Amino acid sequence: MQSQTETTTAVTQRPDHLPQVAGLTRNPGMELDMDWVMRAQANTSAIERRTATLPGRRSVKKDYQAAWLLKAISLIDLTTLAGDDTPGRVRRLCAKARQPVREDLLDALGMDRLTTGAVCVYHDMVEVAVEALQGSGIPVAAVSTGFPAGLSPFALRVAEIGESVKAGASEIDIVISRRHVLTGNWQALYDEMREFRASCGEAHVKAILATGELGSLRNVARASLICMMAGADFIKTSTGKESVNATLPVSLVMIRAIRDYEARTGIKIGYKPAGGISKAKDSLVYLSLLKEELGNRWLQPDLFRFGASSLLGDIERQLEHHVTGAYSAAFRHPLA
Repeated sequence: MQSQTETTTAVTQRPDHLPQVAGLTRNPGMELDMDWVMRAQANTSAIERRTATLPGRRSVKKDYQAAWLLKAISLIDLTTLAGDDTPGRVRRLCAKARQPVREDLLDALGMDRLTTGAVCVYHDMVEVAVEALQGSGIPVAAVSTGFPAGLSPFALRVAEIGESVKAGASEIDIVISRRHVLTGNWQALYDEMREFRASCGEAHVKAILATGELGSLRNVARASLICMMAGADFIKTSTGKESVNATLPVSLVMIRAIRDYEARTGIKIGYKPAGGISKAKDSLVYLSLLKEELGNRWLQPDLFRFGASSLLGDIERQLEHHVTGAYSAAFRHPLA
């Protein structure tokens, strides 16, 4: 990754005319800077050593743990991306997003209201989700651009974004063409991401890198920078369909790319680890990494999301244990 010294010496003034979204300046992108991209490196052994220490060093207990778990819930993109999704299932998922924890547990924890960060569905279910979430303030995210492989014709991928935005999705999770990364065709990746960003209009765009298929952490670092240069509002690890999804080493690389981008441009980019995060204790490790590397501002749903569904069930069980001193069966905390 680019050194902190290199980054801070390249800081530019943030333009005053950029649009403000949810209190943030939305990423307008920038010209492709290949010198910056090619300087990005990743020391795999150092990255693995850094992340290996997190689970043991950053443990929180009792009330502090409960507070962090409640925070994690507010950052979840509650997701259903199954071939047998039905309107009924999506409505139940949206009801869970509105009330992710049983009311008696929230009362015991002193919480008035809690929702998840968003609901994420396929295009066909966008209208159902938007209707079910009306008045809640919970955004609907749609996976797009030939998710999960991203191999449909380019014109269809661009059109799919437009259709999801028209249906009411306020966030679009796109998948990049992995071949551009694997062949080092950075200009093609930049142009593709730029087109996707333009097609999203006012909807925020999350760029899914499918990091488990990019070959190296260096490729992850470079793809992260390219997508941010091209205007991505978030960068996301995975579709959840790869054999290897979110990992701590990949997260550290992507988070430091975000830090470098903010240092140079003044623009804050969001981060979304997705796939494989199903345990409450794992969510705490990711949050501690984020806090240490980027600071408290990123612990808000406009800059961080978990792509998950089963994670919520385990967090709710842990909260019940905190309140009652006993674990309950999973069926007491249904998801959908």
